[in-house]
Amino acid sequence: MTCRAGFVWSSPQHFTRFIEECGIPCELVTPHLLAAPFFRGSYSCLIIPTGFANPVYSNLLPALRASSGRIRRFVENGGALLVFGAAAEKTDAYDWLPFSLQYCHDCHPRQVTLSPSSVTGTLIDDYDPSAIECDGSFPSHEGECAGRGGEADVLVEKQVGKGTVVVTSIHEYPSRKFLQAFCRDREPVLF
Repeated sequence: MTCRAGFVWSSPQHFTRFIEECGIPCELVTPHLLAAPFFRGSYSCLIIPTGFANPVYSNLLPALRASSGRIRRFVENGGALLVFGAAAEKTDAYDWLPFSLQYCHDCHPRQVTLSPSSVTGTLIDDYDPSAIECDGSFPSHEGECAGRGGEADVLVEKQVGKGTVVVTSIHEYPSRKFLQAFCRDREPVLF
């Protein structure tokens, strides 16, 4: 099985190098490409890093909103979507997802507990779970809580069609083990 990740951002980041060091080919998908109706990439997973809704860091949010239908189809057809924290006080920052999710920006370390039965159970394997930096929480959502930081949901998982959406406010790279399983266990899907 040939896996391939799409990293959605305006320029290459250290995160893209980390993904490639995990043995996963990674292509940069800029906001302009993401929103372009002619663009047809093929990916096992799409990764949207922390700060996508904060205009200081990114101009990505309008492109995500413009691409919401394509994102839904990508996941419904078997793609995996990994989304990190919005890093901005915008409760509607995730309104482009194929399900309802509300975000509360609140950056500080938390003791994080993950559901071991979830596909995300290895997300923080490379870190000390007693002090994981999180940039917020999800007080309301239509997904399944797969991780808590104290009393707050910090990791939400949702099956949509044949695919999976994982949204987290954990402000660290995912573990290599998680990333490899999340991306490699899927056939590429046309975006």
